[in-house]
Amino acid sequence: MNHRFRIRPIWMLLAALSLVSIPSLAGDTSLPNMLRFPNPTGFAATFSTTGKVDLTGPFFQSLGTNGRSCGSCHQPSDGWTVTPAHLQERFDASDGTDPVFRTVDGSNAPELDVSTVDARRSAYSMLLSKGLIRVGIGMPSGPGVEFELIAVDDPYGHASAQDLSLFRRPLPATNLKFLSTVMWDGRETFKDAASHDCVIGTTNCFATIPFDLADQSNAATMGHAQGAIPLSDAQRQAIVAFESSLYTAQVFDVNAGELNASRAFGGPDYLSAQDSYFGVNDAIAGDYRTGAKFNSTVFHTYDAWYHSPASDNANANSRVAARDAVVRGQAIFNTRLINITDVKGLNDDLKLKVIPGTCTTCHDTPNAGNHSVPAPLDIGIADASRRTPDLPLYTLRNLQTGETIQITDPGKALLSGKWKDIGRFKGPILRGLAARAPYFHNGFAADLGAAVDFYNTRFTLNLSDQEKSDLIAFLQTL
Repeated sequence: MNHRFRIRPIWMLLAALSLVSIPSLAGDTSLPNMLRFPNPTGFAATFSTTGKVDLTGPFFQSLGTNGRSCGSCHQPSDGWTVTPAHLQERFDASDGTDPVFRTVDGSNAPELDVSTVDARRSAYSMLLSKGLIRVGIGMPSGPGVEFELIAVDDPYGHASAQDLSLFRRPLPATNLKFLSTVMWDGRETFKDAASHDCVIGTTNCFATIPFDLADQSNAATMGHAQGAIPLSDAQRQAIVAFESSLYTAQVFDVNAGELNASRAFGGPDYLSAQDSYFGVNDAIAGDYRTGAKFNSTVFHTYDAWYHSPASDNANANSRVAARDAVVRGQAIFNTRLINITDVKGLNDDLKLKVIPGTCTTCHDTPNAGNHSVPAPLDIGIADASRRTPDLPLYTLRNLQTGETIQITDPGKALLSGKWKDIGRFKGPILRGLAARAPYFHNGFAADLGAAVDFYNTRFTLNLSDQEKSDLIAFLQTL
């Protein structure tokens, strides 16, 4: 979609009151740094290292045949992804003809009827309800493939071995300095034998993230935008440069207030200065550059709020109480013991039935929360037991053992053909969470409360109601 954004003073006032969102406006050629966008728990903002967010480059240009641009699914008002609420607004404003609504991947199946508004509302229900794009990938074939597809239960009647329907959230096109893996299943994460970015103790060496993103920009244009010709190298590099300049985070929380107040380090401008590199603070091998042991205290963002002074002002004291909750939540995230069990990619790879860890074992990049080396994991999100009726279900059989597994999305296994990779996905960067619900690759968790409940149950954390509240209070400030 060829978005142009026009920012008027009246719009900025309305946005501050959380009454409108940016996709409905057009005209201006850039957004100022730190422009605030409302979300359910406050405001997020984006900081560009170029000094402004330029809206004229190829990221916002329609370079395919269906009217879409990268900006169609990566909106600055939604933490550079898309949210159901704003998709519903775009549907209503266009009667479902906005370029984001295209049957190539926006509809639940490519052959569904979209001839009327009601038909379109039904056909695009996964996009409208959970912000999910349909990714079509066929079963792997050839030597070394360890499993086959033996049954499909697709509520939309389309999926087959040639085109599995996989419903996934568009990942944020921001904070990319902290990436170690591109795409949920890693399909745009390339090996490079000549690279120095290698997982310690293995021959798994990886190309640079800019290299991966350049290829991804073209693949997205040819696929999602139905491009007729590949992007030029100049177009690819311009898209990567634009994305790589962006840092997004929450800047204001309705309870805790300004997130850089009292010497705290919330917000994207501080985030942009955070150092990061392949293997920083790796939870398994330690820091690749310094040799330091893994430090589970990954987030220091709100250390300055520890023991915030009280005030005679009731409103100020409510802020203090809210900030105390954020500090407690940060401590839970950094230090709460988790007995990690039955996680493919950790327990099986390390041959350990139980791994004592913390949230930061899987979110080890300092103050960002990504995993600092490629490490797709299966924590059970795609298991049949967590299937919702709107998702397809696939039954896979191990060609050697005959064992079967049911899964809503095989994840990395569709690329590798390996049985052990079924259900494995990368974790996303945690900054800007409040702007981009729902969560997980398939929108399983409608909000942060549901995400915390999942982990509390999955790993038997036994969090009290207060601890859950504190953890949510922290996560929504990221």
